[in-house]
Amino acid sequence: MGLCHRAFNGPSEAASVQSLDRALRILAIVAEGSGLSLSEISAQSGLAASTAYRMLTTLENHGMVEFDSSDQLWSIGVETYRMGAAFLRRRKLVDRARIVMQELMEKTGETANLGVAEDDCVVFVSQVETHQAIRAFFRPGTRSPFHASGIGKAVLAHLEPERVGAILRKAGLQRFTDRTLSDIPALAHDLATIKLRGWSVDDEERHPGMRCVASAIFNEFGEPIGGVSVSGPTVRVTPERLAEIGPLVHSAAAEVTKMIGGVQTG
Repeated sequence: MGLCHRAFNGPSEAASVQSLDRALRILAIVAEGSGLSLSEISAQSGLAASTAYRMLTTLENHGMVEFDSSDQLWSIGVETYRMGAAFLRRRKLVDRARIVMQELMEKTGETANLGVAEDDCVVFVSQVETHQAIRAFFRPGTRSPFHASGIGKAVLAHLEPERVGAILRKAGLQRFTDRTLSDIPALAHDLATIKLRGWSVDDEERHPGMRCVASAIFNEFGEPIGGVSVSGPTVRVTPERLAEIGPLVHSAAAEVTKMIGGVQTG
C-alpha cells in the first residue's frame, strides 16, 4: 500500500515547504543546545533573527520548544519527548514481540502479525510469514480500519463504549465484503464476545478467503495499544481450528504485554 505524492508547483506550496524545512533545522539546533539565545539560533541556522523568531514561536505553540523569559533562552520542549517516547515504545514493542511471533507462527503454521493502534486505524508494523505457499501478507505500514481487522476489533473490545463510538464516527464503517460488520449493533455484539473470550476473529471481513485471529496488547496503564494476530486462508484457518488458535494468540499477546511492562486487562 503506497501513497501518491504530487509535485509542489505553486509558490505558496513551495514557501510552506521551505518554512517547514527551516523550522525543522531550528528544532535540530535547539535540541543540540542546552538553552540558546535568539542570536545564537539565528547565527547557527543562517536565518535572519526575525525569521528564526517566527519559527520558534510557532514551534513553541506546539510544545516543541520552550522559552525561558528570565534568561531569554530557548530550549527543547516537552512535546518532542512525547514523540521520542512513542518511537521508543514502538521500537521496543517490535523488537521484543519478534520471538513471540516466531513461536506463534511455528505453533499455528500461519503468518503472525503485529499491529499498533493509531487514532483511526491499525498499522501493521511487523510480520513473521509462514512457509506455506498460500499465505497472508501485510507490508509493514499497511493500515486497516478498526472494525474490519482482527487486531482492530481486539483493541475496540477493551475501550470504553464512548471512545469506541467516537472512533467509529470519525473513521466510518466501510463495507469491504458481505461479511464486514458495518453496523453498530452487530459490531457491538461482536466486541462484547471478544472481550469475554479474549480474542477476536476477522472472518473474511476485510479480504475474502482470509481469516484472522487476534488478541490485544496492553501498556502499563492497562490500555490496548495494538495486538498480535494469526492470519491465513479460510481453507486452513477453519472454524474448527479457531478454538485451538485463539488461546495461542491470546497467550502470545499476554506475553508481549508482559515483555513491555504492560498490564493485562482481559
